[in-house]
Amino acid sequence: MTTERFEVQRTIAAAPAKVFALLCDPRGHVAIDSSGMLQSADGDRVRRVGDEFVVHMDREALNDYPMGKYNVTVIITRFEQDALIEWTISGAIQPPIRHLYGYRLEPAETGTRVTSYYDWSQVDDKYRDKGIFPVIPEAALRATLGILARRVE
Repeated sequence: MTTERFEVQRTIAAAPAKVFALLCDPRGHVAIDSSGMLQSADGDRVRRVGDEFVVHMDREALNDYPMGKYNVTVIITRFEQDALIEWTISGAIQPPIRHLYGYRLEPAETGTRVTSYYDWSQVDDKYRDKGIFPVIPEAALRATLGILARRVE
């Protein structure tokens, strides 16, 4: 594999604060998910590094691994108000996989330039050679940005 990170961008016609507010809401993640794996979420709006919430997942949406329904805990790893949110997950699989997801927001003339990324460069060696990365394709990040735009514009 030539890369261990996907990064896609889209300019969205909404202020950074409006986009960021959706990304800090656990239910917002479910609302914009293009993979179909995120079913629902429990927890409070995140406000800082270390905040967590639970997402109820259904891997059958991808039809790649027979994991069925399971829960993951989203753990915020980077947080800059209205500019950056990044997280990793922990769940039944231990040690944690250590892949990262995030959004960078930059003011743009017509709203906000949103960069979505998925980084699996820090994946635990136990999982590295199992052929499961990337978990989602780059196209899914792009599709999620389209749904995000529809929600906030």
